[in-house]
Amino acid sequence: MFDRLTFIEKKIFDSLSLLLLFFYSYSAIVQPVSTQFHRGIYIVITYVLVFMVYPIKWPQFRFLDYILITLSIVSIGYWMLNFESINYRVGAENDLDRIIAVIGVLLGIELARRVVGVVFVFIGSILLFYGVYGDIMPDMISHAGASFVDLCTTIFYKSDGVFGIMANVLATYVILFVLFGAFLEASGAQQFFVKWPLAVFGHKTGGPGKVAVIASGLFGSISGSAIANVASTGTFTIPMMKKAGFEPHVAGGIEPAASIGGMFMPPIMGAGGFIMAELTGIKYSHIMLVALMPALLYFFSVYVMVHYYAKKHGIKGERSKVKGMVIFKNGWYFLTPLILISILMLLGYSPAFAAVWGMICCIAISWFRKDTRITPSSFLAAARKGAESGLKIGATVGVIGIIIGVLTFSGLILTFADIVIEIAEGKLWLTILLIALASLILGMGVPVTAAYLITATVAVPALTELGVNQLASHMIVYWLSQDSNITPPVCIAAFVGATIAKANMWRTAFMSFIFAKFLYLAPFLFGYVPGFSLDGTAFDIAKVMLLILFGTWGYSYLMSGYWFKYFKRA
Repeated sequence: MFDRLTFIEKKIFDSLSLLLLFFYSYSAIVQPVSTQFHRGIYIVITYVLVFMVYPIKWPQFRFLDYILITLSIVSIGYWMLNFESINYRVGAENDLDRIIAVIGVLLGIELARRVVGVVFVFIGSILLFYGVYGDIMPDMISHAGASFVDLCTTIFYKSDGVFGIMANVLATYVILFVLFGAFLEASGAQQFFVKWPLAVFGHKTGGPGKVAVIASGLFGSISGSAIANVASTGTFTIPMMKKAGFEPHVAGGIEPAASIGGMFMPPIMGAGGFIMAELTGIKYSHIMLVALMPALLYFFSVYVMVHYYAKKHGIKGERSKVKGMVIFKNGWYFLTPLILISILMLLGYSPAFAAVWGMICCIAISWFRKDTRITPSSFLAAARKGAESGLKIGATVGVIGIIIGVLTFSGLILTFADIVIEIAEGKLWLTILLIALASLILGMGVPVTAAYLITATVAVPALTELGVNQLASHMIVYWLSQDSNITPPVCIAAFVGATIAKANMWRTAFMSFIFAKFLYLAPFLFGYVPGFSLDGTAFDIAKVMLLILFGTWGYSYLMSGYWFKYFKRA
């Protein structure tokens, strides 16, 4: 997309990318900036970049993109500069306030349409309709309603709207970790994350498949996107698996099943972990500790299933020419940014502070080898890549604000919890299944991080009402929000794996669904086993984790034997 820009547009893009990097690094380490500037700078840059790199389809109307860019700067700039005044006259906004609000809301919808697609826009439009005409809705979900202009004013200016939780998390944490991922990749770490597991496990039964699991875990923990993980590590691991003897649809299914595990794996966990910290008020360092064992069990489950599939079909790997210890000795320092980030957050420093020092560490380790050194040109390229990678999730801010704003305005959050509990008749297992279905349907049209935030807003109250602790409730929703990546009928990560493997998309998607079975087991463990979310004494937690470890092995063994007999080799 960047390559299609004009010379001037490329310079503007690079300048804004560097502004993102330095502004938020300064805010994290030197001096925090005010709320309105912290969120406003991120949103306005995101809007400008999206309208620039996702242009209108008809070149003759390109001028409309620049009009939208101007309106973005004006509307968000107005909110930033008049933040205190608008808060002072809340409920008595003037005509200019209301006009700016309508423009801001409509810009958010158009932004999402260009980047995410029409499904997300449809959801936002339905919520707007519901917000305006709530008085004519069925009694169970009815509310007073409001005029379109008044509703837009509420959504644009209230703290749970456009500039609410999503904007705060993206501006505070996510953008810096996306940039960190770009700098870690620029330092040459991605090659180490693949070559080291290949040397250690590549020669074992199903070696290439096991390499895919481990490499995806290492890289996925910092990529922030299962789809990006498949597209990057999959280009290497999928052909390697096919060469070893895995059928194309199996190779294409293993990679996305492994890749979504990176979304659960500390220290970064995609963007969802930061949203969880914001919603719960729990320190991110504690969320990391709770997430660690379930994430390891997930990878262990996929690893075991790969092992027994390979053993069943006699698939062997090839011994690497270079020993794993040699590769580790030559590249161990690539792990230092991840270790540094983890230590800083466990010591109580903010995630943003840790991310900036992680980037500095990436630059430092890149100079250990001549071919990986981050020079001024590669520094700019990493900043550019990080900014571009963050656009897809950043483009959802406006519509997320509409959805959360309307749900709060209408009171549907509490109503939804009552409806779910009533349908499930108070049964926790059925409530979890209903939430899984809701997140799957929602995830077909929106990014998984957005699906988690929306689903958590309405589903967590239902789970806590049934006695599940707050953090475990969020973990249930967060794990289930990932199912749309690998669960048919719409499973983008699995389809990306199928494309790389040159395999049938539906067979690949179904295999990915099978290999990722622990994804559907973990939410029930969070709901029924308090020790799974570190709720209890140390002995209770250790006992539970040990039992779950053996249970995971048995579960994976049985599932591999049961399912794989239906997939005889061609």
